[in-house]
Amino acid sequence: MKSEVQAWLHRWRGKAACPPLLGLDLGDTSVRLVELGGTPQQPVLEHLAHETLDKGWMNDGQIEAFDAVAEAVRRAVQHSGTRTRRVALALPASSVVTQRLRLPAGLPERALELQVAAEAQQHLPFAADEACLDFCVLGPAAAAGEVEVLVAAARQDRVQDRQGLAEAAGLEAVVLDMASHAAHRALARIAAVWAAEDQAAVLQAAPGSSGQDGPGGAMPLALFEIGAFSTTLKLLRGEELLHERDLPVGGAQLTRLIARQCGLGFEEAERLKRAGTLPEAITPELQAGFVDGLAQELARALQIGFTSSPCHHVRGVVLAGATAALPGLQVRVGQLTGFETRLANPFEAMSFGPAVPAARALREAPGCLKACGLALRRFLP
Repeated sequence: MKSEVQAWLHRWRGKAACPPLLGLDLGDTSVRLVELGGTPQQPVLEHLAHETLDKGWMNDGQIEAFDAVAEAVRRAVQHSGTRTRRVALALPASSVVTQRLRLPAGLPERALELQVAAEAQQHLPFAADEACLDFCVLGPAAAAGEVEVLVAAARQDRVQDRQGLAEAAGLEAVVLDMASHAAHRALARIAAVWAAEDQAAVLQAAPGSSGQDGPGGAMPLALFEIGAFSTTLKLLRGEELLHERDLPVGGAQLTRLIARQCGLGFEEAERLKRAGTLPEAITPELQAGFVDGLAQELARALQIGFTSSPCHHVRGVVLAGATAALPGLQVRVGQLTGFETRLANPFEAMSFGPAVPAARALREAPGCLKACGLALRRFLP
C-alpha cells in the first residue's frame, strides 16, 4: 500500500514543530493564508493574506481551475510578505475516510504501520492501491493491552492535487490535514479564551475560589461555518464533535440578490460585497431581510441540534466565515438563540507582528478559522 504520495503524507510526522509554517485554506470563493510565530502559549500573527477566487475555480474543496488557483496562491504569498515556503494544506472531510481502530499496545512503529494498513483496507470505499494513508495513536483503549488509533485515508489523486498546487505556487507541502480538524483546532483556542473569562468572573465574584467549576470549563460551543453556498452547524466540546448538520444557505444568496437588483454579474456583485462598496441602489432592507432570514435558519438548526444530539445547551455561539461579519447578523442570532454570540476570532489573545495591523486582523478573523488551525500545526509534534 506504500506509494510515493503516501510517503509524502507521512513526511511531516516526527519532525520538530518549530520551523516556520504557512496555513493555507482553499475555499470555494477565496484563498486565505496565515503564518504564526511565537510560542504555543503566546502565538504571534506574523503574516495574513487572502485572494478572491472566481466562481467555479474551486468546487466543494476540489480544484477545478488549477492554473488560476495556483496564481491566486502565489499572489497571496507575495502580498503577505512572508519568506516561508513550507505550507500546511487541508482536504475537505468529504474527501477523507476516517476510522478508529483498536490494536495491540507496544508494537514497534513498522509493525504498527503494517497492522494499520491491513486493518484499514477493510474500511476503504476505494481500492487500497489508490489510497494515501496516515494515522496517529490516540492513547490507551478501554481494553487492557490495546491502543486506540485514528486512521485517515484519501485518494492519491486528491493528495497529488494539493501537492502539485503547492509546488506550482512555489511552496513545499509538508502537512496535509482535514479541513474540519483545522477548524476545530482553532475553535478550541476560542473556547479556551471563553473558559478563562468565565473562570476570571468566578474568581472575581467569589475571591478564594479555584474557578475550576466555572461554566465555560466543559461547556460545548455551537459553531456555524457560513460558506458561500452552504452552512455547517457543529456542536463541539473542545475538539470533540457532538453534532453536525449542513444547511443549504450561504453568502452567495445575498450576492445573487445584489446582482439581480443592480444588474451585475455574480463575480462583480461578490467583489463589491466583499469590498463593502455596494452601490446606493442596494437598499438597507435587502441586506437586513437577508440577515434576518439567515439568522432564523441558524436558530432553527440549533434547536434541531439540541433535540437530536446529547448536547442540549451551549456556552455560546460562534459565527465563522466572511458572511458572518454582515452588519446585524451577530446581534440577531444572539436574540433568536438566547445565547451569547461572537464572531469567530482565532487571533484572540495573540500578539501581532509588524506586517499585520490589528484592525485588519480583526476584520478578516471570521474567515480565517481553518487557515489559522492549519498554521497552528507548527506547534504540534
